[in-house]
Order: sequence, then structure tokens, then C-alpha cells
Amino acid sequence: MASIKLVQRTQQEDATGQSPIYIRLIKDRKAKFVTTGVKAKVSEWDEGKQKLKKNYPNSARMNAFLAQKVADAQAQVADHERTKKSVSARKLKEAIKGKADPNFFDYCDKRLEVLKGIVSYRTTVIYEGYIKKFERFLGYRDFYFSDINVGILNDYANYCKKKLSNGNTTVFTSLRILSFFYNDAMEEELIPLVPSPFYKIDIPKSKVERLYLNKKQIEDLENLDLSQRPKAVVHRDMFLFSAFGGGLRISDVMLLQWKCYDEETQKITKVIQKTQKQHSFKLGAKSVAILNKYKPKTIDPEAFIFPVLEHPERIFNDEVYKSTRIRSKVRLGDVHLKKMGEDLKLPFNLHFHLSRHTFATNALNNGMRIEYVSKLLDHATIQQTQVYAKIVSEELDNAVDRYVN
Repeated sequence: MASIKLVQRTQQEDATGQSPIYIRLIKDRKAKFVTTGVKAKVSEWDEGKQKLKKNYPNSARMNAFLAQKVADAQAQVADHERTKKSVSARKLKEAIKGKADPNFFDYCDKRLEVLKGIVSYRTTVIYEGYIKKFERFLGYRDFYFSDINVGILNDYANYCKKKLSNGNTTVFTSLRILSFFYNDAMEEELIPLVPSPFYKIDIPKSKVERLYLNKKQIEDLENLDLSQRPKAVVHRDMFLFSAFGGGLRISDVMLLQWKCYDEETQKITKVIQKTQKQHSFKLGAKSVAILNKYKPKTIDPEAFIFPVLEHPERIFNDEVYKSTRIRSKVRLGDVHLKKMGEDLKLPFNLHFHLSRHTFATNALNNGMRIEYVSKLLDHATIQQTQVYAKIVSEELDNAVDRYVN
């Protein structure tokens, strides 16, 4: 016989100090929770009497509402147990909800397995991390699509801000990843096609400053004496190659093989890691000069151009190994670049991704059309590139303010 009672889940306390009240169902020592939609402060809830205290606004009306919720649940459970020889706690919860309801985390696990054959391994790792983050917030996996509502999403956003000290952009991303899976479930018709609760959550993204090296700073980096740090040279060269050569992401620079480079046309052709699309572009003179530094007498087409990664056969046949090795080398390279930035007294930390910003901003400053910059960066839309055009425009405004009276 299943037992039913009301419980307040204080671990989900929101920014106002209120915690949600659930119907807890226990069957065969397994607990399931069904939301009531009611919240109260700990001081407003009487756990022993299973009711709201008189200091809760409209306590009499809300207690009647909760009592009816419990009575309806008890009736549903009794009917289900009477007609079924064997019934699980999960099935009883579904009976209370009135329809079959997919478990959110089980669905995410299955969907991630499918995505592993569609997007990069690193992307699935990121998605999985955000799903586990949401699970840690809840404290349990017994969570269904029908449990997702504006209230619990706002609670999660507050948890990210208050407990984890996440910025707005991280909170926005935390919710956006969850919404991907929610929308996929609707498209698969596993849940009703209704307005998503995620659209009702307003988390402004923090303004992200796009840092980059100007021409003088690039020249200083090129001329920086690294004779006492020979291992740092290749990381500087990869940074400059990207800054001069189309703004390739560092993972793509590391994975460049000699077969990707056509010396006659001076063009690079390769599949981009993030988009999995083939990308082709011509190199400038400085990028070609950097490549020539690493050109061996006898070229192995499968070998990596920059001597950072090893074992290309294993790299390209083991996604986990590839992702792990790239992340390790990026961290090492960023350590070297940070020290170079300190030597140059840059007003920000120097790291690999700034090479991409550097290419885009300087290309626009030099008069390259934004459509061409967008194509070279392999952006899906020109709107992604416009952030760099805005930087150039702001610089022009500042120049006018300084020099034109």
C-alpha cells in the first residue's frame, strides 16, 4: 500500500526564502514527488499537521486546496492499486498526474547518446555537464517533464546566481541547454506541444567584452625574446598563425595536417571541429612564413603541422582521447601565453581565443568587408560577426572624440 503526504523541500529554497511543497508518494520504499505549485517559508509550514500556518496569506483557502490535492492523489492511487496486480511508484505518480510523463533525465541521457553521432564529443560533454548541474540543484533524478514550470526554472536561476555565484551569461546558458532537450521532446511528440516555460524566464546576458591585440601589440608579440623559453615558441606561432590566418580556433590549428595545406595555392582546406563543415581559405604571407618554419624536408601528409599533438591516427579515431589531449595542450599553451602577455604588460590576460578576436577586429579595421570576415570565421550568420564591427565602430567614435574638436 502506497503512502501519501505533503512535504516541504527546503533544499529548493528560492531567493525570497520560500520552498516548494510537494506530494510525496512512497511505494516499496521508493519515493516520488509531485509538485503542488505552492510555496511557503519554513516558518509558514507545519510539517506535523501537514498544513500551512495561519501566518501564511489566505492559509485557510490554500489548506483546502492542498487537502483536495492529497485527496485526489489518494483516490487515483487507490483506483490504480485496486485494478493493477503489480504497480510501481513511478506508475502511481503517472496516475496522479493523469497521463504518462517521460522522466526528464532519462530522456536527456538517451538524447545525448544520439547527439554523440551528430555533434562533436566536446559539445556532448558540455551538455552533459549542464544536465548534471540541474540534477545537483534538484537533489534527485525522479523529475518529469510535467515538473518543469516557470517557478522551478526561476528557482534554478536563483540557485545558479546565489549558491554558485554564476554570472548572467552562465545562468542564461544553463537554462538554454535545458530548453534544447525540452524542445526536442516536444518535436518528438513525447510531451504536449505547448508554449515552453523557458520563454517566460528573462535572464539578460552579461555584456561580453571582445578583447584583442592591436597592430602594435601583435608586433611586440612577434618580436618578444623567447630564447629562454623555447617550448613557448610553438604556442606563440600558433596564436600568430590564427591571428594572421583566418582566425582558426586553436583546436583546428592543433589538428592541421600537412595534407590540409596546398602549397601551390597557399590554401587551407579542413573540416572545422565545431561545425563539422569543410572550410577552405587562402593564407596571407605571414601565415605562410609561420608554416614554412615547421616544414620538414620530407613531408608526411598525415603529420600535424605544429608539433604539439602526436599520434594522428589515434587522435582521429578516438574522440575522448582527442578531446582530452586538445584540452590539455590548450591549458599548457595558455600558461605560456599568459606569461608572454605579462612580459608585454598587456592590460588583459593573453590566451588562445584572443587570436580569433584579433583576426576579426584587425581585418575589419583594414577594410575587409564584414561578409568576408564572417565567411573566414566560419560563422553561421553575419549577426555573429557584427559584434566585431561594433568594436571597430566604437573605436572610430573614440578617435573622433579624441582628435576632432
